[in-house]
Amino acid sequence: MNVDVAQPEPPAPPRAGLLSLTSYFLKLGTIGFGGPVALVGYMHRDLVERRRWVTEETYRLALAFAQMMPGPLAAQCAIALAYFEHGLLGASLVGLAFVLPSFVMVVALSMAYVAFGGLWWMQALFYGIGAAVIGIIAIAAYKLSRSTNKADPLLWAIFATLAIITVVSRAELAIFFVLAGLVVMLAKAPPTWARMVTRRAHALYALPLLQFAPAASDGSQSVLLDILLFFTKAGAFVFGSGLAVVPFLYQGVVQDFHWLSEQQFTDAVAVAMITPGPVVITVAFIGYLVAGLPGASLAAIGIFLPVFIPVAVFSPWFKRHRDNAQLKAFVQGATAAATGAITGSVVILGQRAIFDIPTAAIGLVSLGVLWRFKPHEPIVVAAAGVSGLVIWSVVHR
Repeated sequence: MNVDVAQPEPPAPPRAGLLSLTSYFLKLGTIGFGGPVALVGYMHRDLVERRRWVTEETYRLALAFAQMMPGPLAAQCAIALAYFEHGLLGASLVGLAFVLPSFVMVVALSMAYVAFGGLWWMQALFYGIGAAVIGIIAIAAYKLSRSTNKADPLLWAIFATLAIITVVSRAELAIFFVLAGLVVMLAKAPPTWARMVTRRAHALYALPLLQFAPAASDGSQSVLLDILLFFTKAGAFVFGSGLAVVPFLYQGVVQDFHWLSEQQFTDAVAVAMITPGPVVITVAFIGYLVAGLPGASLAAIGIFLPVFIPVAVFSPWFKRHRDNAQLKAFVQGATAAATGAITGSVVILGQRAIFDIPTAAIGLVSLGVLWRFKPHEPIVVAAAGVSGLVIWSVVHR
């Protein structure tokens, strides 16, 4: 007589404590090069695959949430992950830890820039690092897409569609993430309350209407208030890659307010690429050049306000319904769309960073070294920066 013996269930993965999670994001903000595409890839690699602090479902929920909400992708994803794990306190501490290191670095660069009347080597570093970053984000996008879409043909179809849309439009359009989520939800878990889902999806997309706020404050208001209002509007305008805000910043900072010259703005973009952490922290450089440390602080606060507020407002609903079949299907579709948009952004960034034989060589060598030997990314970034300095010195000076 055979007796079935119940097998013990495998132990649940360890849940990261708030201190451990905050420490991780402090480290990622300090050494995490490659921009938003690479940063969200690091989060998946470190928190889901290696340490198993976060489940695949929670990561997908955070990534989908980050793509549908305004604000730079990496910071939004980090804050959403922290909220789902440790609530509002976790979101606050992780957000601060993730942003603070790069903010300090950018302010230090800004002080040196003002003291020495410009830093030519920033452009030289960008010349090499920008090309190496393409290799980093290409590998990150590849791994993230495979782990997210697995063998699901519908998810891969959505991935391909969003990659093409992103390359053609040269922008990450949040409405397509919502539509992708609805398509998968209707295919895999069709609800009886479809109208309610549609209303909720529209509500999630309503926040970008902040981008129609006035471009400048009243002339009687101080420049510090102008900085806060402008960069808050800029944060509400950004979806996905922080570099998507660059044309918007150029219009306001150079053409409308005349805060920076063309060269100074180009240097600001270089700062975004040669420092770790969220790319949009370059706004602190702009703010410092306009109004010193108070300007840098208010610019950083403004750009991240539209990141934190949606987490506080909408994350509780996502967290309460995370086990809902319709929401799970919606998140699958939105995440597949996100990986497609991320892959499309690799093509766009590659066209900007690789434009001659030396940058093509740096990009290819970086990709080969990362793929074959898997070194720590800061080592590759440092080597590419040195290469950029040497080549730039020979060619441009």
